Amino acid sequence: MELKISIVTCSDTRDLAQDEAGAALEELIVAQGWTVASHVVVRDDVSEIGDAIAEAADECHANVVLTCGGTGLSMRDVTPEATRAVCERDVPGIAEAIRAYSMTKTRRAMLSRAICMQRGHTLVVNFPGSTKAARESWEAIADQLEHAAQMTAGGGHTN
Repeated sequence: MELKISIVTCSDTRDLAQDEAGAALEELIVAQGWTVASHVVVRDDVSEIGDAIAEAADECHANVVLTCGGTGLSMRDVTPEATRAVCERDVPGIAEAIRAYSMTKTRRAMLSRAICMQRGHTLVVNFPGSTKAARESWEAIADQLEHAAQMTAGGGHTN
């Protein structure tokens, strides 16, 4: 399946040129043979993040939206709240799988508030903001993205 993946980096301190984690995700997406539908950086603001997720899903027609950053315990970390505000259905297993995988790398993974949800026919997955953690999150779930996107789009099981 040809996937179109959008990246929404949530940061008050970085712009697109400084977004190393987002750039790493772009490389990983392209290496998989998939398409980067869009890549934006928005402030840590519920409305801005929500608008960017909605635009990636509705206007860019991304199968998957990866948010990057804003998943921690700081009061400025509002990506899960923004995701909930613009999505309809929880997909808890994906966020759980990322945390479980990340716990094998660092115990601090338990502090993540990242979630995964569906907006219409788009899967939205929250990733942490550091380059290392974003790469690890990708490692944890990349092999399931095609099937998840196919099911989110209304496809049936093959087996």
